Order: sequence, then structure tokens, then C-alpha cells
Amino acid sequence: MFVGLFAVAWALTPIPDTTQKQATAQGSVIYFRDGKTVLARRGIDRKNVELAKVPKHVRDAVIAAENRSFYQDGGVSIKGTARAVWSTISGQQLQGGSTITQQLVRNYYSGLSQERSVIRKFKEILISMKVDQSKSKDWVLEQYLNTIYFGRGANGVQSAARAYFGKDVDKLSVAEGAYLAAVIQQPSRFADPKGSDREMVQARWQSVIDAMRQTRALTPEQAAAQTFPELRPPKKPFELKGQAQYMVEQVTAELNRRGYTDEDINGGGLKVVTTFDKKLMAAAERAVRETLPDATPSKVRTGLAAVDPSSGEVVAFYGGRPTQSTYYDSAFSAKVMAGSTFKPYTLAAALENGFDLSTRVNGNSPMRVASASKPIPNDSGRSYGQIDLVSATQNSVNTAFVDLGQKVGLDKVAKVAEAAGIPAGQLEQHQNAASFPLGVASVSAVQNASGFSTFANKGVHMEAHVVRSVTNAEGIKKDVKPASTRVVGEQAAADAAYAMQQVVQYGTGTAARLYDRPVAGKTGTTDESKSVWFNGFTPQLATAVDMFRDDNATVTIPGYGTQFGGQLPAQIWRAFMTEAMAGKPVEEFPEPSDYGYGYAPDYSQPDPNQDMPQREPAPTMPPDGWYTPEPDFTDAPRTAPPTSDGPPDLGRQSEQPQQSDVPPTQLNDPPTTQDDGGVGNIGRNPPTTGG
Repeated sequence: MFVGLFAVAWALTPIPDTTQKQATAQGSVIYFRDGKTVLARRGIDRKNVELAKVPKHVRDAVIAAENRSFYQDGGVSIKGTARAVWSTISGQQLQGGSTITQQLVRNYYSGLSQERSVIRKFKEILISMKVDQSKSKDWVLEQYLNTIYFGRGANGVQSAARAYFGKDVDKLSVAEGAYLAAVIQQPSRFADPKGSDREMVQARWQSVIDAMRQTRALTPEQAAAQTFPELRPPKKPFELKGQAQYMVEQVTAELNRRGYTDEDINGGGLKVVTTFDKKLMAAAERAVRETLPDATPSKVRTGLAAVDPSSGEVVAFYGGRPTQSTYYDSAFSAKVMAGSTFKPYTLAAALENGFDLSTRVNGNSPMRVASASKPIPNDSGRSYGQIDLVSATQNSVNTAFVDLGQKVGLDKVAKVAEAAGIPAGQLEQHQNAASFPLGVASVSAVQNASGFSTFANKGVHMEAHVVRSVTNAEGIKKDVKPASTRVVGEQAAADAAYAMQQVVQYGTGTAARLYDRPVAGKTGTTDESKSVWFNGFTPQLATAVDMFRDDNATVTIPGYGTQFGGQLPAQIWRAFMTEAMAGKPVEEFPEPSDYGYGYAPDYSQPDPNQDMPQREPAPTMPPDGWYTPEPDFTDAPRTAPPTSDGPPDLGRQSEQPQQSDVPPTQLNDPPTTQDDGGVGNIGRNPPTTGG
């Protein structure tokens, strides 16, 4: 009768065809760009190894401690099983007696709970016997050593070797291997033993050494020569601090976009090498913290992003103080109006479509555009007359760029900006507005740095990305190959870069000058200084810095006043780039088109051939809902080139535009709301995507 029941049970109890996810999951490790320095660990601490890589003395220690008859038994211990069943039937605490095979079956296969019952134990026995018949002993031992928990958060013998002794498993000594075998019995208690626990684990360790002598894994002389090993102090739980949390969020998001699920990341044993340079990350944080005054209000945010033009790799960024918000960072996720940092995309579109640096555009103020409900002014209502594109860029002349946008076509401007990495969705609602060239679209610091990297890379945009390579648990490596897009021709990029060099040399961005190498860049200041920017680049690195407030109010710093792009943003940029470029070879920008080198018009005096602008009263406001007023995006023109080659004043006077008494520009553009992805909606509905 018993034999018949056993036969039925045998037939009805197959080996499960699935394993427990926790039993086989391997945690992933995320590294900085050097591929060696750990940035973060995700998921379970386990690294599977082949049995051949586990030294024989380590295997012998585990067998001696857990199941001396492992290579001779049929997967179960008759005595141990009988003792466990009797303990359960009699109501006593269930005792041990499980073989290595039984322990593996319990922890490895799905469908076996950890509850203490006779039925579960009987099912475990049947599956263990079937596994013993269908799998080799070495296979069982390999899975066991990779599955078992050793304490200190380490799953598997390889992770345990690293956790307890700071070395790979194949480097363990006999004494160290015996210690790992000893902790299997009580992993939590023996993880960091002190006092009586240390005495207990020493006794347990000695019993393992004695068992190895009894099984002849060690000779009596070898056993006598063993001394208790020195344990490595346990590491504190891996905590993400400062910018690390932002880095991991962006890496995870990019891995998801590239087809890796969260399960892959947390349990797939991936080796992820990021684009982040640890030293430059620290330099970015220092540049912000050491440049901003102590009195900077907590609502003021600063974002910084640095992109390698040749590869599109985001090598560094500053996402803001983590205490400011748990929802988004200031470099990738936060998007604020670009202001005049958008003008170079208009310039590039013109240079790519038949215009050149000597092209003259209307710099008079105010400017009337048919599609606009009000005249568009320059800062302080200043007029420049007919000026070329270098002067328009150097002095950030609003009306000149509105005129240029009308001439070249706003669709072409949008095309260049999109090709340079700014998503179409952030441009579409604004690209029919006359003010589009002035930066009414909202962008992130990473997107703007990536866009400017196009000019540094001779007109080719490399997709911005934060992952360099991913190696799976089997050792197969996949290098990230970013998309490459020709945005404008080499000469158009060179000419745009030349115009932007004048911004830093003589225009609104002198506070960003680096005195050992050429720099090109552009300031940006939106209406009422709700967002202020400095974007700049050398041939090797493009960096964007922006400042804005959570509440969309004016960026004002006590003691420093209302901010403009050529002030603190430019100084932060300079502080970071000074460190980032230290020791790097000086590279020159490509030669521009024949434009008349050294030409620098003097705008300190008004143009005698031009009528002074007439100030008009503010128009009658149309009915509510007819349109949404758009801001006046202004930057301060520098009135004259510097009189010497010495350093510019890096204090508050480096960019001091005067507030215009011309009413803010109000254009008859498609209605928008504050919830447009710009700074106005950050506190309520933070963006979830980045560069």
C-alpha cells in the first residue's frame, strides 16, 4: 500500500520547470566612465561563477560542513529526513537534516514554500531525489554555491568572498573558505560577530576544519596549521548621495529606452558603464556651490550640463540640491525658456540657407511684425540700425533676430533646432510665433548643451546619452552607438561659432572668458529674469548653465540683484570649464568665412542715419482668451569692446542691462498656458523626461 502511494506521489510530482527569481537574480553594477569606479549597485548582490572557478578546498569545506555524503547519497538523507518528519509529527521544532540537494531544491525551484509542514517536506524529498537522478552532482553544487545566502547581503559564494575578505572566490585561502562554510548555518549572526557570537563562530569554524580533516580534504598537519582568518569590516549599505541619485535615475531611464526592463537591471547581472566622469561631476558641483552666494534663496535652482561634442556623451552635470525636490533634477528634467540662447539656432539656419555673416538685418527698436499684436523692442528700446549677423549675435539684438527669422523662415529655424537635439514637441507650439527666434520654447540644460555641441562638432549633432556600454551576465558587451545627424554644413557651423566667440570676447558674455583658449557662447535672459542662461563651448566640450526659480519668479540674489545670463550663470560656467579644461590641449575653432577680421562696430554712439525709436502707448488689451502675452526676451549689449586684453570684471558689472521701459512684448501667437513644459509648471507637474 505504501509503495503504491509513493509511486503515485512520484508520478504526480515533477521537477518544477521554473526557478525562483530571487534564487537566480544577479544584481547589476553601474560604473563611472572609467569602467572601474562603482557609481551604484542595483538589486541583489550576487555574481554567479562556474564551479571550476571555486577552489576545491572551498567546495570541500562546504561539503564537510553541510553534507559530508553529498557525492554518495541519492539527494536526501534518510536519517536526517526521518528525524525532521518525527519532529513535525510529535509537535517539536522541526530540525535540520537537509542535504545540499534538498537545500537547493527548497531555495531554487518555484512552487516550494518555506512553510514547515510534512506535505512540503515530502514534496521536497521527491523533487530532490528526481534532481539527483537527472542532474550531475557538480551541477547541483554549482547552483547551491551560487544560490545560498552567506550574510552581509551577499548571495552566492563569489559575493560572499568579496563581502568578507575583499577578494574573488578563486583567491580564498583554506581558512577563509572554511569561514564561509561556517556562516551558512547562521549567516546573520556570524556576519559581523562580536563577543559571544565571535566565540561561537570560531568554534563553528574549527568544527569545519576538523570535518575537513575527517573527510581527508586536509591532512592532520594542514588542519593543525590553519588559523582563524581576519575578516574585512562589513561595508555600510550602499547609499546614493548627492548627485548619484540623479545619475542613477537617468541611467535607468536610458536603459529602459534601450529595451532593458527594471527586472533586467535589478536581477540581470548587468555591468553598465556610464558616460559620467567622476572628477568632472565633482567639478560641476563645486562650480555651482562655490560661485553662488550663501544668501541664494532656496527656491532658486541651478542646472549645469556638459556634453562631449564628438560623442554626445553627457560627461558631467549638476542637478541641484537633492533637498530642493524629490521629483526632478535641474539638468535633465527641468525645462525653462531658452531666451537668447536660442538665437544661435536661428543664426545657423540662416547661414545654412544662403545668408552669411555680412548679411544685414534690421536692428531698430521697436519692430512691427504683421503677425504680432505689439511692437517688439530691444533691451532699453535701443536701436542699432542695419547690422550684420556678427554684431547682432555679439549684442544679442532682439529685433535683428526677429527680422532674420522672418527672412530665413521659422520652419527652417525649427528644423535646425530639432536636428540639434531639441524635441519637436517642445518647439511646435511656438514655432509660428514671431518671437520664436528669441527663445520662447523651453529646454533643459542637457538639451541646450547638446544643441550647442553641434557647433563645436562642425555641424554634426551626436545624440546625447549617459550610457557607454552594457555587458550582460554572460559577458556579452554592447557599446552604445549614438545617432549622428548632420545639422548644418561645416562652414555654417564655423561661422556660427565665430559669431559666438565675439559674444564672449566683446559682447554680453565676457564673464565666461577663459584666458588660455578661445571660447564661443551665448547669454540668455528671459522677461523679468525668470530664467537666465549661459551656454558656451570649446572644441572639446559644450556646457550649459541655467538658473530659475520653482515659483517662476524673478531670479534675484540678495546683494547681487536681479540676475542676467552674463552674470552668475557665466561665472559658474567659467569656474567649471576652467577646471574641466585644465591640462587639455588648446584647440582653435575652424576659420570663418571671409568676413573682415577685426571688424567691431562701435555702438557707444547712436547711428546718425537712423531716427530715434518712438515709444508707443500700450495697446488696448483684447478680450480674455484671445491670446496669451509672451515675454520680452532680452540680453544686455556691451557698449564697446574691452580696452585691454586683461580679465573682464567678473563681478556684478560684467553684464548690467537696464530694465526697459517699453512694455513687455505681446505677440499675436497661438494661445499657450503656463502648463507648457516651461518653468511655470515645475512645481505642479514636473517633467519626466530629460535630454
